[in-house]
Amino acid sequence: MKAQPYDPLRLCVYATVALLAWLLGPWAVAGFAALGFAGYWKARRAGLTRSKCLLRDTRLVLAYLGLIGLAAVVGIVLSLR
Repeated sequence: MKAQPYDPLRLCVYATVALLAWLLGPWAVAGFAALGFAGYWKARRAGLTRSKCLLRDTRLVLAYLGLIGLAAVVGIVLSLR
């Protein structure tokens, strides 16, 4: 049985997220940060303490996503001026 070749699906996902962030600006960044934060919050409450994310510790991931969300909110407020 021949092994399946590597499918770089994540690269397509990353490109799509980048496109949405470019088109929608800080609103998309805020949305993705909130979605990620909610997901990691739920996973942490369920017992996940180590993530496959580069930061590893879910507390660091939550802090990172919180900072991204805060930066997006600042961007939104500044764009409304």
